[in-house]
Amino acid sequence: MSLIKLKASSCVRSLSVESRCDKCEVVCPTDAIVIGENPLPSINFSLCIGCGACGGVCPTEAFSLDGFSATEFFFDFLEDKDNLISCRKNVPCISALSVEHLISLAILKKKLVFDMAYCDGCAIASTCHKQILANYEEATYLLEAMENKAEIKLENICYEKKEEQTDRRDFLSAINLTTLAKTKKSFENEVKKASNELIKHTLEKTDIALLRKKILPEKRKLFFSAVKRVDRPSQFHIVEADELSFTSQKLMNTETCTACQMCYRVCPTGALTSDIKNSKIDFDPFLCVKCNICHDVCEPNAITLSSSYNVKEFFEPEVQSLISFNVRRCDECNMIFSTNTTDKLCYRCKAEDEEARELWGITEDM
Repeated sequence: MSLIKLKASSCVRSLSVESRCDKCEVVCPTDAIVIGENPLPSINFSLCIGCGACGGVCPTEAFSLDGFSATEFFFDFLEDKDNLISCRKNVPCISALSVEHLISLAILKKKLVFDMAYCDGCAIASTCHKQILANYEEATYLLEAMENKAEIKLENICYEKKEEQTDRRDFLSAINLTTLAKTKKSFENEVKKASNELIKHTLEKTDIALLRKKILPEKRKLFFSAVKRVDRPSQFHIVEADELSFTSQKLMNTETCTACQMCYRVCPTGALTSDIKNSKIDFDPFLCVKCNICHDVCEPNAITLSSSYNVKEFFEPEVQSLISFNVRRCDECNMIFSTNTTDKLCYRCKAEDEEARELWGITEDM
């Protein structure tokens, strides 16, 4: 049985202790993933059943299965003449595929069929079945908004894989370094599953070096490639933001923003950016994965989600200017800093000045 793996440097929660992302914990049907005091998710491998749902909902693809790759499945499925997606055929669970995967496959294959026959009696239906339906509804809604005629069907196919007959000689001839490596991996998985305890994940030195890299998930690249191959709608429709789970459009309150620069520094994909002078904040909706980390770190709640999303961003991505700053030299330390006010001191000198006033008992009125 495949087990999940967590790439710590890709996890949104590794970017800030303020992150409230818990999608993996919510969707896990066996409570194998727990987010507690440790910033990163902890995993009880003995409870993991390898459904892959955590990978399907993770905005930055931090979770993966050692026996299943959604990207590899994507290309294999495109080559397959069949359009059936089934937990008995080609995926550990249909919930292992994100909405982006589903839309991309649908518009390229023209039709997808989900084999839902095994969901009713499935032990993990409590969360995974709900996620499959949510993904189906969102993908269908967006396909309609894109005026695409691709179909996604829910059917009770009851697919059963035919067992291949092999004799002893075929079995012995198949033993090679590859199969030995797989056997070793299976053994290691069994050892992990035998330990009924939460395994905490921490950031190693190699992970810390990767934190500043802006990486776009593979599923977004696939989505972008697929959308480029379809006709544009007759008009660009506006959809409800609440119906969209994987991207967003943002608004900035220019009065409350403090130019702290945290939002674009922690953005994992580079959807939020600035220039070399830090004189502005730009936003590219197509690069946004709706991980909400920018909102979680914004103390004055200056950056907010728009209530709507223009489908135009799928076809004609356009960088938006959210706010511009004044760039000045600090009167105290002579360092250049960005500000949204008339302050003449940088943040560090201003904080030191306020601390000194507090120590000396000096108030603003004095």
